[in-house]
Amino acid sequence: MILFNDFKREYSTISEEVSQAIQRVLGSGWYVLGGETEKFEEEFSKYIGAKFGVGVNSGSDALYLAIKALGISNGDEVITVSHTMISTVDAISRNGAKPVFVDVDPETYLMDTSKVDAEISDKTRAILPVHLYGHPTDMKPIMEIAEKHNLYVIEDACQAHGSEYNNTRVGGIGQIGCFSFYPTKNLGAYGDAGMIVTNDEDLANKLKKLRNYGQSSKKYHYDFVGVNSRLDELQAAVLRTKLPYLDEWNEKRRKLARIYSELLQNSGAITPIEKEYAKHVYHLYVIQHKQRNKLQQYLLSRGIQSLIHYPVPVHAQKAYNRSDKLPITEKIVDNILSLPVSPWLNESDVIEVSEEIKSFLTKFG
Repeated sequence: MILFNDFKREYSTISEEVSQAIQRVLGSGWYVLGGETEKFEEEFSKYIGAKFGVGVNSGSDALYLAIKALGISNGDEVITVSHTMISTVDAISRNGAKPVFVDVDPETYLMDTSKVDAEISDKTRAILPVHLYGHPTDMKPIMEIAEKHNLYVIEDACQAHGSEYNNTRVGGIGQIGCFSFYPTKNLGAYGDAGMIVTNDEDLANKLKKLRNYGQSSKKYHYDFVGVNSRLDELQAAVLRTKLPYLDEWNEKRRKLARIYSELLQNSGAITPIEKEYAKHVYHLYVIQHKQRNKLQQYLLSRGIQSLIHYPVPVHAQKAYNRSDKLPITEKIVDNILSLPVSPWLNESDVIEVSEEIKSFLTKFG
């Protein structure tokens, strides 16, 4: 069986280091907001190229708290995309603001920056691009639009650890960058975890208060209405252990992606692209085919797991039930399929998956 994510294989490569990190935490007797979290905040923000990092309990809360810290609330609007994990949009809604959707580019599946200006109103406070699948959104026009209209830019980099836009790592381009360390991510914890990065010291200090009930530097004194969203020491220690491997693991993903693209060339499947400004880290390797559902079932019958990210766009979900017209978004969700691309796959696994896809397409077109 070729698994979509093989966590056992991952653990076997770093088990001794992880065990040492966990023992270090257990021996310290300090489990929440301690030295491991502080060091990981420093190390990860430095990796991204930002001055400050604030560890939180998930990527979802990273997005929620980023919006909250900027004072975006009832009556405000945030421009984003519908083709994303629902947590992107949920973070806007939980703050009382309205998500305003723009369609995606048909090649990258990311925010179509040419459509952003038309959606700006006097209620718009921020633009929230999503670096989906590990490919960066085209940030230059977004930053120019934001500067022109005095808007914040909040980067959803939850699937883009190490991804680069014009040689700058994403997450450190806008006012705030948000990351998830869910176990499936390129840098994954052994549970939920997240991080907010920024170059604004005042914003970082506010975020540190908000993640801890709004508590000031004086215990049991509260400056804001906050939440309990703290990155715990065990997860921070695990993530510190994994961070030095991230670039190596990303390069393995990129290598496997190149093999897929070479083998699937002229097969009838549409393979992902990498724009000239981009370094794609292939959190997901997503193809398109008009018989996606049949292809997925065929692969499963051949012992190959695949997934769909995401089958229903956010605006069409029951939770939102909006009537937005997003033709590109609505078209691609019927055709996309994510293939296994974790760094713990062998090249032979990727060759096998590719051959099975070509076999299917030869038989069924």
